[in-house]
Amino acid sequence: MKRLRRLKEMFTQSIQAKLTSYFILILLPLIFFSLYANDRSHNILEQELGERTMSAMGSALEYVDLTMDGIKNLTTLLATDSSLTSRLKHSGDQLSEEALLDFTQVMLQITNTTNINTSVSGVTIYHGGSKRLISSRIGALYRPEAASEPWFKDVMRSNGSYVLYLPEKHEEALMGWADPVYDQEQIVLMQLMDLYSRDRGSNVLMLSIPKRQMLSYLRSLAPSEASKVYLFDERDRLIVTNAPAAEVKALNSEDWQAIQSGRNGPDGKNMVLRAESPRSGWSLVLMQPEGEIYKKSRPLELFSYWIIGISCVLAFWISWLVYSNIAAPISSLVSGMKQLRRGNFDAQLKNNRQDELGYLTDAFNQTVEQQRHLIRDIYEQQLRLTKTELKFLQSQINPHFLYNTLDSIYWSAKNYDADEISEMVLNLSRFFRLSLSKGRDTFTVEENFAHLKYYIRVQQLRFVDQFTASFHAAADTEGLHVLKLLLQPLVENAILHGLEKRESGGKLHISAELREERLLLTVADNGKGIPEEQLHRIRISLSRMGGRDGEVPGGEFFALLNVKSRIKLYYGDTAEFTIESEEGKGTVSRIELPLDRCINQGEEEES
Repeated sequence: MKRLRRLKEMFTQSIQAKLTSYFILILLPLIFFSLYANDRSHNILEQELGERTMSAMGSALEYVDLTMDGIKNLTTLLATDSSLTSRLKHSGDQLSEEALLDFTQVMLQITNTTNINTSVSGVTIYHGGSKRLISSRIGALYRPEAASEPWFKDVMRSNGSYVLYLPEKHEEALMGWADPVYDQEQIVLMQLMDLYSRDRGSNVLMLSIPKRQMLSYLRSLAPSEASKVYLFDERDRLIVTNAPAAEVKALNSEDWQAIQSGRNGPDGKNMVLRAESPRSGWSLVLMQPEGEIYKKSRPLELFSYWIIGISCVLAFWISWLVYSNIAAPISSLVSGMKQLRRGNFDAQLKNNRQDELGYLTDAFNQTVEQQRHLIRDIYEQQLRLTKTELKFLQSQINPHFLYNTLDSIYWSAKNYDADEISEMVLNLSRFFRLSLSKGRDTFTVEENFAHLKYYIRVQQLRFVDQFTASFHAAADTEGLHVLKLLLQPLVENAILHGLEKRESGGKLHISAELREERLLLTVADNGKGIPEEQLHRIRISLSRMGGRDGEVPGGEFFALLNVKSRIKLYYGDTAEFTIESEEGKGTVSRIELPLDRCINQGEEEES
């Protein structure tokens, strides 16, 4: 989610990102069309190749069916040949001369059959009476254990049906000839002899079919040496394959199931086709590597990918060119605008263009130059006027305070001894000394509090200590600068209009603290408070008095309006002055000043 938000911001705030995205959107149809064309060509190639291959596989299965049908017919013909069955009536382990003569005739007949039928590599008869194999390849061989072999049991259970035996074990060659039953290079078709006789015995006719003969025809289906052909019977037993024996042996049951079902091969990178004979149930599977299928179309596919890649690179390159020639000058103008907004009126942009963007850059530089002249000629003049106005407002405070102080000295001289008068005059002189402050406009919070202490002490002497005063300045506020005499009118109002009416127990608390990048100055008393109606009129007067229009406050609530006028003139519109009061409980006056202005005032005073 965060990454999506970041991409959205990049798109909305960056012209280069937008240009690149638009160029990519233009290329998307080309990319999709190229990918669709490649996929479609693959499908067409697979479809045409599959149709041709399936047709050839169907023909191959017909050939296999015809070959097996011919061999089955030959097997039936031999198994029911009376000239053969009559010569196999002998029994016993010891053969008579007549039996030897009959077996010789049998061997001659099956040898002739082998010579005539090229699809059969050998004919063998197992004579159950003598427990001998009579083969066209090895003659007569005594085989007493044959009756316990699985193939013999399968033939006896078949009750005259054909049994296709696939030799799995290998025995040593006999007299230079391969074993007629266990030759792994052969498949053997078996059937009981003398089918139409009730007393047909246990003679078994076996016709050997060389795998190489079937494989030589099936191999023509494989377009390359890497292609694999598998022939399965109706029981899904592997008859022949051109795959190496080691590879066939390494296949597990899942691999065989995948191959037999016509799904993808074991390595997952082959096209597999499967055809099944509806007559015999035999199936033929062709497995061809995809790399060979698409070998001729691969260069064209790679060429299309190269086109897509080069197009994307060109899109990024063109978007960068457009950005560097159009968006970069605009970004430079945006940067200049930001500097101008931060008050840097010396910002000038380099310009070496003659087009519309060059005209905009020149216009920006001229605008900055005009702004600089306006500030010097008009703003600085207005600033001097504002400072003069501020000094005039300050000059109205001192006579007002001086009259009250002289009056206090007068009443003190009548009611108290000379020592108290001396202390009052001392504090008064210190107060005026700080007020002059060699022309400084601001004091630190610490100096302002010291200044107020002199004034408050004079008032305490006047009112015979009927109130106490406390100060609290947070450590991070003592060095901040505020206008001198800013709090004095508020303290004066708190004493004369609030605490004067109390006979004793009066409390005056003055504090300074930082709150959310603002300096908060508070003057609180527990005097009689301000009536609700009067408080309402005070707030209306304060809300109407902006303090930045040059109007000098006067009349009712002069001191309060003076305070607000001064902070608005000096600290700007963000400065606030509020009063809260409850009749009979006291009044709280608060001044909120922007912290950066309080810091900058100190730097200006020092400079």
